[in-house]
Amino acid sequence: MNPADIIVLLAVAAMIGAAVIVLRRNKKKGKSFCGCDCSQCSQGCSGAEDNMLLKKYKFRNIRPDETNQAAEIESICFPPNEACSFGHMADRIRKAPDLFLVAEDRRTGKLAGFLNGLATDRTTLTDDFFTDAQLHDPNGKNVMLLGLDVLPKHRGQGLARELIRQYLERERKKGRMRLILTCAEGKVKMYEKFGFCDHGFGASNWGGEKWHEMSMMVKQPPSPRSKS
Repeated sequence: MNPADIIVLLAVAAMIGAAVIVLRRNKKKGKSFCGCDCSQCSQGCSGAEDNMLLKKYKFRNIRPDETNQAAEIESICFPPNEACSFGHMADRIRKAPDLFLVAEDRRTGKLAGFLNGLATDRTTLTDDFFTDAQLHDPNGKNVMLLGLDVLPKHRGQGLARELIRQYLERERKKGRMRLILTCAEGKVKMYEKFGFCDHGFGASNWGGEKWHEMSMMVKQPPSPRSKS
């Protein structure tokens, strides 16, 4: 091996060594190194992207004076036959504001998106949940998710995933058991990446469409005791 080849090999070895050191340092700092697209999955990725979202957005309950904003965002994100009406949105916000999680753009003070639902002991999402906020039971063990809305200009950075992640953690602290939603067939893969399980077509035909019902465990039920 000539001297030039030895120099090249030493340079490559030095670069590899430096990369290993950086990886170890980042691991100690808690950074996530994974093979997934962090804007599309809920596998616990919590690196720089999540920090960026927390800097850009404030996550909190909705306020009554934001009803107009929420209804407008809903009309942008869903077609007319699927979107929640202003009246039904207002009823939900009055009845269950703590079942809304909004992302407020810190720069403008406006809503960039939100996730909302109603609590219940029922286990299947039927169409009456979309129109009757009186079905909300504050002590319900499950949450029927009724809309995940992110304005187009705020998409592509993992905001939907972050809304679901924070919602899941918040409802876990309340002792909920399961999050349940319905979605179009074309969105099944996305929600699977968020951590939901697909149960096939459900009972809902909201807006004259067929919907997949999907769910995610919030709190694992206790294991049955073995017989002695």
